[in-house]
Amino acid sequence: MNPLRSVRARLGLALLLVIAGALGIVYLIVVPSLERRLVEAKLHQLEKAAPVVAQRLEASVRLQWDLVAEEQARAFNARVVVYEVSRRGRTVLRSVASSGEEPLDGDPVAVRSARTLSPARGTVTRGRERFAEAAHPLKRPVVVLLSSSLRDALESVDQVKRRLLLAGLLALSVALVVGLGAASLFARRIRRLERAANRIAGGHFDEPVRDSGSDELAELASAFDRMRLRLAQLDRARGEFIANASHELRTPIFSLSGFLELLAEEDVSAPTRREFLAEMRTQVDRLTRLATDLLDLSRLDAGRLRIDRVPIDLARVARAAAAEFGPLAQTAGKQLELAADGAVVAMGDEQRVLQIVRILVENALRHTPEGTTVLVSAAMADGLVALAVRDDGPGIPPKELANVFDRFYRVEGGIASGSGLGLAIARELAQLMGGTLEVDSEPGRTAFSLRLPPRAATARFHVKTGELVTSERPPG
Repeated sequence: MNPLRSVRARLGLALLLVIAGALGIVYLIVVPSLERRLVEAKLHQLEKAAPVVAQRLEASVRLQWDLVAEEQARAFNARVVVYEVSRRGRTVLRSVASSGEEPLDGDPVAVRSARTLSPARGTVTRGRERFAEAAHPLKRPVVVLLSSSLRDALESVDQVKRRLLLAGLLALSVALVVGLGAASLFARRIRRLERAANRIAGGHFDEPVRDSGSDELAELASAFDRMRLRLAQLDRARGEFIANASHELRTPIFSLSGFLELLAEEDVSAPTRREFLAEMRTQVDRLTRLATDLLDLSRLDAGRLRIDRVPIDLARVARAAAAEFGPLAQTAGKQLELAADGAVVAMGDEQRVLQIVRILVENALRHTPEGTTVLVSAAMADGLVALAVRDDGPGIPPKELANVFDRFYRVEGGIASGSGLGLAIARELAQLMGGTLEVDSEPGRTAFSLRLPPRAATARFHVKTGELVTSERPPG
């Protein structure tokens, strides 16, 4: 892996760029502002001094102007130049008194003041040096100019620049070290999560995923650990399902094989033969149920299961289920009761609703002891139509309730039969019909409730396409 493409390098570089950008912004704001303030202060100082010098010159005779210029130059720490103005088609200045030896003829600030006969100020560059200047006109055609070097002010600005650059380099160095260190810790935590993900992907669910932080990575680690526990549970359920499915398949197949060998004998009596055939039909039914569950599950996963949403009478479905399982309940020493008076119309697929009720009633009869009463009822509840299957058996342990609808899951400690697919298929079918399948259990009572929307416009829903087409139909 390219080191420059690692999280550590990217985080360190990002921090470095942020610090560099912040320092650059500070530099661009502070240095020009400081320079403007210093130059402005110097110009303001000269602008205030220029009228004073002009008054002193007007109060003196022309022969003393050089002495006055020298005196005022020392007083204001600036060079003082007196220009005589002449106009011969253009403004011409001639220096008549100066506190320095270098001639300043044609100074732009003095020329501007002479042209407008008003005070003027500005900066000029002579050679490689900048000067702040202020000019003031006298009553006679004369202009006095005060010029002061900006060397000291600009040196202060240069010193600030150097210190800012030095502080910036130091800050960048510290930021680089701290950023790389923090990024290394961050990257180390990410690598731990990566190793944990690889372990989980490899099917190793024993080692927990931990992170000592309290940020988003810690939350991600917690999510990984929840996923690990969930996958471990599903993996155990899958293993149990494979073992159970193998047993469910092997038992009827071996039974059928044995019965066929016995039937092949010539001395089997007719009653025995009939008994063998009845048992063979029972084993074939077991295989058929298991194959049907697996087929329904594969269709649900592939989105190829077609669901009709038409008006159906849940009371009629409840009566059909009670009639179907009545003999089985009587044989098992249990009582199957029905509470469904009058039509209770909901929107759904009648065959799929009957399939759900069969799963619920069969589970109630299979997983409860002898003497248990199972009640199948249909009624309105909370604006929805509910079909419920209740029993007064020992109930489902609280820790198992959250998992009873999981695929391949079988309640621990219960009677070991079935594939663990029935309730998972039932809930998915309920959801596809726009309803819910819920469970409520406590010691001495367990209730599964199928809730469906009440009668409305008929709709046909296809799982794979997700299309819902409505039309009006008479009640079924």
